[in-house]
Amino acid sequence: MSRDDVKIKYTKLFINNEFVTSVSGKMFPTINPANGKKIIDVSEATKEDIDVAVAAAKAAFKRGSEWRKLDASARGLLLQKLANLIQRDVDYLSKLESLDNGKTVADSVFDIGCAVDTFRYYAGIADKSCGRTIPADAGLFSMTRREPVGVVGQIIPWNYPILMLAWKWAPALAAGCTVVLKPAELTPLTALAVAALAKEAGFPKGVVNVVPGYGPIAGQALALHNDIDKIAFTGSTVVGRLILESAAKSNIKRISLELGGKSPVVIMDDANIDEAVEIAHNAIFANHGQNCCAGSRTFVQAGIYDEFVKKATEMAKKRKVGNPFDETTQQGPQIGEVAFNKVLRLIDTGIKEGAKLQIGGTRVGKEGYFVEPTVFSDVTDDMTIAKEEIFGPVQTILKFNSLDEVIERANSTTYGLAAGIVTQNINNALVFSQAVQAGSVWVNCYDAVIPQAPFGGFKQSGIGRELGEEAMKEYLEVKTISIKLPTNVSEAKKQ
Repeated sequence: MSRDDVKIKYTKLFINNEFVTSVSGKMFPTINPANGKKIIDVSEATKEDIDVAVAAAKAAFKRGSEWRKLDASARGLLLQKLANLIQRDVDYLSKLESLDNGKTVADSVFDIGCAVDTFRYYAGIADKSCGRTIPADAGLFSMTRREPVGVVGQIIPWNYPILMLAWKWAPALAAGCTVVLKPAELTPLTALAVAALAKEAGFPKGVVNVVPGYGPIAGQALALHNDIDKIAFTGSTVVGRLILESAAKSNIKRISLELGGKSPVVIMDDANIDEAVEIAHNAIFANHGQNCCAGSRTFVQAGIYDEFVKKATEMAKKRKVGNPFDETTQQGPQIGEVAFNKVLRLIDTGIKEGAKLQIGGTRVGKEGYFVEPTVFSDVTDDMTIAKEEIFGPVQTILKFNSLDEVIERANSTTYGLAAGIVTQNINNALVFSQAVQAGSVWVNCYDAVIPQAPFGGFKQSGIGRELGEEAMKEYLEVKTISIKLPTNVSEAKKQ
């Protein structure tokens, strides 16, 4: 199948289990990043549409509704059905994802497999969110119960459209919330397709709503809405600040934020160098470098630095860039013109500031938004490419001498999303893992993200956690119930 064979089935808003035209009738284009041409126009949600979607979600969450009357185990079964339907349609969904996003079809298939795993994990724990009894003083019997927070607004990015949808929907629905999801305006198509599968799976009306639109309009309307009880956002730290501000200005809604990163990958001189080169390569070049936890600062110990740079350059040189629908392609285009220009601008800045360009640095082809796999050596901490999130296929290789030195330098950033170390020394691994300021630390691997383990950031990389039991707790309130006990048996009998 080629990009021209992908049929677009859904382009309207999904509200209350129906595909509907936006109130204003506005449409916006979604672009194929492989050629810069319009794929199709999609209905654009504005504030009025957000109001309609939130009202539907609020009605679905109302006490006594079909959704609220479902047992937790029944919610799990619905999530399992949705996972099965996504798996059934993986061929179509992967092609649609690659058309809209530009990632290779193989990457899309992998992402969708991870999304299926995520839905299945939360299907399994939907009925396992337990309160506890508390040995209270003053003759009280006290206990806690966990209850769904309510109507949730969710805003996801363009780099992993279906996977980020799964990360947001699965824990929220397992907890018993209802959701209004705004997909990224650059990649709205697969969210609408999965919404249709949610209806097919049997989710009641209003439980799942999808409202494509622009961040400053639809996203802001969600963040400011007084009937939204929680907002969950994945994206840039800049926009995360705006989400926090809107939550405070409105109803002090609950917040979870998964934001940017400038994550270090540390290569010790005792590492197997070929293995280390491959780990570091995949850490930055996976998904075209468009990954919030990408290993975008490669720190290499001085004793192996020159050899590492040589091998890293050779590996980048072999990386095939091209048509996402070609099975031999390893890297497709950047998501769009803005991102493409930013990557090229930062590459140019790296050259001007004195980093040594080993390979790459230019555009590939004459159409679409393709960037050569790029490797810089002789990078120093004060350079722009060592501080700013490039979000592209650009490896920056820095030199260090000691473990203590590299820990201090790794932590010298406003971010704290992830970190990695490659070493054969368990003491190095343990010291680094405990000292580095990052929400995820990977030893002799990178980006090892699984549904069972929490994912999130320190510092300006976010608030709260995705995945694992911790993510489900983000969608639950804790209620404490205390009951006065009788002081003696005779009093109990009177009552």
